[in-house]
Amino acid sequence: MDYNTGASMVRVPTVKALKALPEACRIPGGSVWVEGYEEAGDAGAKLVYWSPACRTPDNGGTVHAPADGGEGRWQVRHDGVGRFSWFGHFDADRAADDALDAMVNDPAIRRIEAGSDLRFVKRHQFGRSRIELDFGGFSVYTEGMEDAPDNDPFAALLLFRGHLTGAEQTIRLTEPLAEMDERFPVADTEAFTAGDWWIVRCDRLSGGAERELEKMLRVTEVLDDGRVRFDYKNGWRLEAGREISYRKVEPVVGASVRRMKFHGAGTTMAEGSHPVAYEFAAECHVSDIDAYRTFWPVIMRRYCSHYVTERCKLTNPVEVLIGGTGYLTQQIYCLYGVVRDCLTSNGRHLNDFTGSAYGYVENCHADGDDLGAFVTHGQYEHDLTYVGNSGLMSFANSGPTWGESAKRITVKQHVGSWFIAHRKVTDLTLEDVHVFKRDGVENSSNTGSFWLNADGVQMKNCTAEAMVRFVQVSDRSARPNVAENCSFTITKGRRLSHEGVEGKLQFVRCRFHGLDGNRFEGKGELSFRDCQWQGTSEQSDTMTLASSSFSFVGGSMDNTGVKVVGAGAKRIEVAGGARLNGTNAVKAFLIREAPGGEQGTTEWRLTGYASRASDSETAHVQLIGPSHAYVANGVTFEGGRFHCPDDAFEGGGYMLHKDNIELNVSREVMPAERSGVQHADHNMNITTGGY
Repeated sequence: MDYNTGASMVRVPTVKALKALPEACRIPGGSVWVEGYEEAGDAGAKLVYWSPACRTPDNGGTVHAPADGGEGRWQVRHDGVGRFSWFGHFDADRAADDALDAMVNDPAIRRIEAGSDLRFVKRHQFGRSRIELDFGGFSVYTEGMEDAPDNDPFAALLLFRGHLTGAEQTIRLTEPLAEMDERFPVADTEAFTAGDWWIVRCDRLSGGAERELEKMLRVTEVLDDGRVRFDYKNGWRLEAGREISYRKVEPVVGASVRRMKFHGAGTTMAEGSHPVAYEFAAECHVSDIDAYRTFWPVIMRRYCSHYVTERCKLTNPVEVLIGGTGYLTQQIYCLYGVVRDCLTSNGRHLNDFTGSAYGYVENCHADGDDLGAFVTHGQYEHDLTYVGNSGLMSFANSGPTWGESAKRITVKQHVGSWFIAHRKVTDLTLEDVHVFKRDGVENSSNTGSFWLNADGVQMKNCTAEAMVRFVQVSDRSARPNVAENCSFTITKGRRLSHEGVEGKLQFVRCRFHGLDGNRFEGKGELSFRDCQWQGTSEQSDTMTLASSSFSFVGGSMDNTGVKVVGAGAKRIEVAGGARLNGTNAVKAFLIREAPGGEQGTTEWRLTGYASRASDSETAHVQLIGPSHAYVANGVTFEGGRFHCPDDAFEGGGYMLHKDNIELNVSREVMPAERSGVQHADHNMNITTGGY
């Protein structure tokens, strides 16, 4: 063979030929062009040089020992980019695990590229920073992969994990740690340096994992008053007496994975596979992973900060019923994460935040999403934003173990089959969110519904095809509960609010369709401004209200009505140009039903609206039992009747019915005029014979 020893560069056809080069060709620093790995012209070509002092073992790709032994090695000459082809990997026939380890563990390599499909049979853990793995969109297979430990979602093909140090300290708060404060008291400020990272967490509440604070934070400033400033504004107030612990961590930084078509193998915890996991990591990004048949989350994160997950897909994971399986991405105790342009088909969750904050999810979409595309566990998540996504949403719904709490979640321009936020979700903001009925799936009867906690919830321009339902399991917010410009179709007989709702519910310019025997069971005030209520037909049952105060100003009611029930004082207001039309199954628009206990006084304020009954049997107002404080003026009553018996005004009640227009209205059940009861004079009574 002609080695061209006199030429400026030696050329050899294969790696085997390189290793066989005689000692005369091993010139310190001298370069050799290898024309292929197995044969000249294959994809394994590379430039190597002779390093006489190198003792690194031959790894088959970046380091080659001469065939005759001895000191010195051939090393690949590169610009920081490593390639699997250097190791002779041109397809998925031979496992590429050793090549992966060799390149990731080489500090001179900062980027690794695949030029073909690959197969891996080991689960790799790295502590390496500043490395990028780009699989070029080629397939990655995991048939024959070694078993994983039991119940370990971090046993991914690629796990990047930082290092927990032994530096720890704990402090008991002598004064509250305020919400939105980034200055944290510590036991010894000398242990902290700007730029360091620490795991910061508070002690538990009643739940086994119920902590308001558990994050990986970066020190930005050491203050001179026993406090440290971190890169995080505290999301939940911690009272005096609570404990905060600190443990220093050395995170992986800037380890990113790109462009992989991942094929999982195995259907159990031991045999199943998934591509990427991070723990104690910052600025570690993932993009363009297209995953199939995975077990645990495609991208698993815990204690991560400042990252982007984008353009990733999951199709048909092998398991979705076991908790933690079948996710696209799970993020536990994470900060400043962005998830965008991602898709799932038939997965458990597309995006899960647990104990995380300041996250942003955009343009992500799920089909086959009946287990919940977008979820939080309820471990005190806060300040999360979702824009332009589609799929079922469920917030803080994983049970009391986690605390069932979240706050300041904003969802905009979203569509899905069901929206669940009925645990301790505070200050939820929904804009242009639309839920649609979905037949033929589990929980089909609940689709098309909003389930919401009345604790600062605000809705704008939202629609529901089947239901909106309010509960109240927390009372933390300073905001009112308001729905504006929304449209709700209501399923017959269903509750719109549950008994425990004490907060006021306000609806502005909202439409309610399909009303028939529905109920607001909460005692909190109800306010409707310029709203439209539409019963299903003239046989629709009325709306039943247990609220202490009901106000209907402007808007309209058609073929429906209001029945106020329950003990205690009540207030009923209809005003502002409202229109009540038609009839209903109860044959009354406004009813105060006698309760089983003490009724208290019912205050009626009826002003400036029109009430038009479609038949003579329908009562405009029906008072049952004492005691009523009734004032009606400036109202146009047309057709129908009044039902205001004498005993309705006993016990200190009164009636002032004045300056109204009554067109063909029956007055058969009206009280006798007396002190405190006036209705005969100063009204315009017109009879045309039309009723």
